[in-house]
Amino acid sequence: MKNELGNLIVKNQKFKSLPEMFGIEDNISIIAGPCSIESYEQMETVAQTLVKNNLRFIRGGAYKPRTSPYDFQGLGIEGLKILNDIRNKYNLLAVSEIMDPRDVEALENYIDIVQIGSRNMQNFSLLKEAGQSKHPVLLKRGMMSTVDEFLFAAEYIVLNGNKNIILCERGIRTFENNTRFTLDFSCIAIIKQETSLPIIADLSHSLGRTDIVFLLAKAIKSMGTDGIMVEAHPFPEKALSDKNQQLNLEQLQKLIDILF
Repeated sequence: MKNELGNLIVKNQKFKSLPEMFGIEDNISIIAGPCSIESYEQMETVAQTLVKNNLRFIRGGAYKPRTSPYDFQGLGIEGLKILNDIRNKYNLLAVSEIMDPRDVEALENYIDIVQIGSRNMQNFSLLKEAGQSKHPVLLKRGMMSTVDEFLFAAEYIVLNGNKNIILCERGIRTFENNTRFTLDFSCIAIIKQETSLPIIADLSHSLGRTDIVFLLAKAIKSMGTDGIMVEAHPFPEKALSDKNQQLNLEQLQKLIDILF
């Protein structure tokens, strides 16, 4: 029998909140770290800022889906090994994107949350494999996907056995060009109203700039959003990817102070 949108599991089942998944206490979670893992020293510097502020989630890309094949593609498994060392040393929960279904089982040994990026939201083989993972899945909305398509992607994961899902609104393509994408506040409101799925907002990929992050973070928090993801780098001007959207550590501290 054909299942309609209104009958989806993700609309009709109670899901764990972000703190419930990990046994932590948080009103709003901050997931922060560089766009790309570049070195151990880089990741350790960011980790120390997080630990100082009692934050638990660190992000970092080891496999980077880049529009241009000439852009930095990440350190791969060596990057994940760095992330694994850092999370163990500082008792952090690590988030990183996995792009290939064949890698999920092996690479989840290095991280705590499997991220499926915007470009892979409708990679159904990857969604099914992530559905069999023992780890929570952070699913980013596709840059040209509707809210309904977003929920169907989450349904693939649930149908394959994994009910620990974190949705991420990361901006969609519109005619507006003052930001990299357009952060869709209505998506967050609809997800909060129609499901119990936790949803966070990625303020770095959606905006592509740092100067308006702080104002929008206040708005995001006021909506009851479960978390905020931002990219942070000790020296953004030297970053190997997406340097314009990464907060420096002083800006990260300012964001933390605003939210807590």
